[in-house]
Amino acid sequence: MSEQWVAARIKQKGDSKCIPWGNLRDLILAHPDLKKRVDVFALSIYGLVVFPKALGYVDEAVSDLFDRLDKGTMPVPAILAKTFRSLNACRRAGEGRFIGCAQLLLAWFHSHFWKVEKVSYRIFSRDYSPLRELVATSRRDDISEEKWITILQNLQAENVEWRAPWLIPGEILYRCGNFDWVPLAGIWGASGYTPLLVLRQYRSRQFIPASQGLAQCEFSYKDDGYKKKVREISDAWNQT
Repeated sequence: MSEQWVAARIKQKGDSKCIPWGNLRDLILAHPDLKKRVDVFALSIYGLVVFPKALGYVDEAVSDLFDRLDKGTMPVPAILAKTFRSLNACRRAGEGRFIGCAQLLLAWFHSHFWKVEKVSYRIFSRDYSPLRELVATSRRDDISEEKWITILQNLQAENVEWRAPWLIPGEILYRCGNFDWVPLAGIWGASGYTPLLVLRQYRSRQFIPASQGLAQCEFSYKDDGYKKKVREISDAWNQT
């Protein structure tokens, strides 16, 4: 896509500049280069499914991240940061809609609420993939939104498996640079993550990990002084 093509179609949605999905769809159907058609289709999946922000639109920040994938940029920390920030926002507000990749959240549900379905996973198998299993499982349309609410409201401790049963014990990055935890930089903001808290849930760590300064790590790329914070996070990752 040329800059002229984008400039003629980009629209302001809230505080973001976005490209309408309809324009990308027309490009996919009409572009003479098959590989570029596939690239635009992949970009659309990133913008509409993995990093949704405005319904039916692809944010320009998503296109920037997508453009860097060919250069070896790892998108996983950005996906994690987006997920944590959205869940934290819903928790703080006491309500709200999760904005993130719902399919990955569904895979997490199936992985940890395994006793609800009375299904046990193959433990400690290097070949096991929860995503592959979820894709192969036939989709159930008989679970309504009301039934999901009832399931979640009535969950008991014995229904939840906090420890991911397919994980093989190994080294885990639990601090980054001078931070006592791992700061994750997303495409719209940053969030702090403390893997040691999760390990404590797995009963593999019995001490309380440091979490001072964790709240200051969560910010949007429009807050005051955010560039200085981003530089600190970048330096910490480079140091690590």
